[in-house]
Amino acid sequence: MRIGVFDSGLGGLSVLREIRREMPAASLHYVADSAWVPYGPRGEAFIQRRSLALAGFLVEHGADVVVVACNTATAAAVPLLRQSLGLPIVGMEPAVKPATAASRNGRVGVLATVGTLQSARFAALLDQFSSNIEVLTRACPGLVEQVEAAALDTPRTRALVEQYTAPLLRAGIDTLVLGCTHFVFLRPLIEAVAGPEVTVIDTGAAVARQVRLVAGCLEGAGDRAGGVEFWTSGDAEHLAAPLNALWGERVALNSLPGEYVGQSA
Repeated sequence: MRIGVFDSGLGGLSVLREIRREMPAASLHYVADSAWVPYGPRGEAFIQRRSLALAGFLVEHGADVVVVACNTATAAAVPLLRQSLGLPIVGMEPAVKPATAASRNGRVGVLATVGTLQSARFAALLDQFSSNIEVLTRACPGLVEQVEAAALDTPRTRALVEQYTAPLLRAGIDTLVLGCTHFVFLRPLIEAVAGPEVTVIDTGAAVARQVRLVAGCLEGAGDRAGGVEFWTSGDAEHLAAPLNALWGERVALNSLPGEYVGQSA
């Protein structure tokens, strides 16, 4: 079984880690579109083009399933990918549904990118699951870049986390959704800032279970050996150190072929 995973950058490693834990025998291919990170402020058409290019690369490398490990790319491009590619596509969405079940006081906070929060997909998610709760959202510019640099607990990162969580905490939330895969790497810091009374939720483990379920339904795709390969559209030499820090192992990072890097936003 070969699983292809892509994200705007290194944040999707948090999802890849859960997939590896759930499916240790699977062969995993990960693409970080670091030349264009973050996706949050970019337009939908651009994100769709990048998603088609990256998913196409993964399919050419034998992916049986493609995982869009990015909430913003899921919102912008998953319907198009499902129409265009002849294999299963698994996407992300902020954990509003489990948060509504976990909340004790009916106040839920969501930290995400501008692209995710302004998407029709997120609006539909709120319409479906937030009728009995209050959902407060906060866009978090700058946090993705901190994670891309593996700056997980620096003074600047802490200051940004405090800035973005403060209005949510003042509003009395008791549950906080991490609506960006990058933010999962900041979970210890976010939990420390939010305090023990706030439950922090992300969807990485649930997505990994969904990938295993989808993969189990495929025929003739279970004989490949495990292993992980990493690719980037950015500067592989520059990204090697943060990749190793976030992944927790020293690994090789390959450069995408030029035709997959893209030319302009």
